[in-house]
Amino acid sequence: MEGLLMAVACVFLSCSVKGNDWWWEYEEGIRHYSKEALNKEFPEKTRPISFKHPVFQCPDMTPSPSVPSSVEFVKAADIKVIAALGDSLTTAIGANATTVLGIPIEFRHVSWSIGGYGTFQDVITLANIIKLFNPNLLGASPGKTIHGMQAHISETGFNLAVTGHNTFNLPGQTRELIDTLRRYEGLNFEEDWKLLTILMGMNDICDYCKDKTMFSVDNFIHYMTLSLEMLMNEVPRMIVNVVQILPMHTLREVQKPTPGCLLQRSFCSCLIEPVSRSPELQELVEVNLEFQKRLEELLYSDRFFREDFAVVLQPFLKHADPPRLPNGRIDMNFFTHDCFHFTIKGHEELAKGLWNNMFQPEGGKMIVSSFSEPISLICPPVDHPYIFTRPVAAKSSQHLLHSKAKTLAAIILLLLLHVA
Repeated sequence: MEGLLMAVACVFLSCSVKGNDWWWEYEEGIRHYSKEALNKEFPEKTRPISFKHPVFQCPDMTPSPSVPSSVEFVKAADIKVIAALGDSLTTAIGANATTVLGIPIEFRHVSWSIGGYGTFQDVITLANIIKLFNPNLLGASPGKTIHGMQAHISETGFNLAVTGHNTFNLPGQTRELIDTLRRYEGLNFEEDWKLLTILMGMNDICDYCKDKTMFSVDNFIHYMTLSLEMLMNEVPRMIVNVVQILPMHTLREVQKPTPGCLLQRSFCSCLIEPVSRSPELQELVEVNLEFQKRLEELLYSDRFFREDFAVVLQPFLKHADPPRLPNGRIDMNFFTHDCFHFTIKGHEELAKGLWNNMFQPEGGKMIVSSFSEPISLICPPVDHPYIFTRPVAAKSSQHLLHSKAKTLAAIILLLLLHVA
């Protein structure tokens, strides 16, 4: 079935034309496959329909008594709308594919940050967790798409991520999201609280050696800033999760003696092709770290914080090591046939890490060192049942203003006493 879908897609998309970069890279990878390898099934990488997670319950799963006006007092059940922007990690490309031919299928309905397939017990996604608190959540992705083929919002939901996109594409995704939210029937643009998750930048690192100016850290920050400013200036009542990018060099270990891993080289040649300890690889590792550092400098501030809007850096992936078996080897069940993207199993760990970070304060957020042990979901703290949004920088500046006010008051009082 997957092979037939891909054949039909290629007819419409002219897959062999190099101008369609992602499809060209995909074709370059699979041309090394035998017919048998192309059709080989990997049931261990897919989720059986009969699979069920245990129920997740928290002491308080109710919304606020009235719709909050402040971004600091938004509970999970107050979120009415969910959205996502990004690249192939958010489109969930190949996430439940049974063969290599299924990799171009975008399994958006199981995407970690916005998938809306079934319920929490069927698949753990951020949207399905929030649906436990607000079953009427709008925007979760209900279906699958094929990369490059036009898809309707009835299939994507508010998942406007695009496979293969770089950060310079983010402002375009942002504009499309703002326009979509404004005109969507059943959504109160001014009053409804919206939760947006952005993960972008890994493709910039994958493409860095091809154009070091276009994919520089300066451009990464420029286009991220531009996108966040658009949202802050135009969208009321929104919380934006910006997820820190992965340390990507460990993905070089995600390999098996199968043709499938040749796709890894096609999709991220700047990372995979350099030999170990080469200057080229060392430069890329340093660029990756600089991306992380500059994103922290941008977002560990009060620049994107106001009464009804906040951008929060969620750092759980900052030091993440791929999941490993007891013998230290990579657990390939977390990775699709291309040895690069995540299966549902991987998406679920990302969803849990993101949820937990949302209910942890800046400076106290969990950073995953390894995905070898499943992440345990936390409940919103009883003494602070709200999504943490106030940056430390805002607290510091507020404290400084308060201190200055007290000092000024003391000076005025001394002057008045002196005059008296």
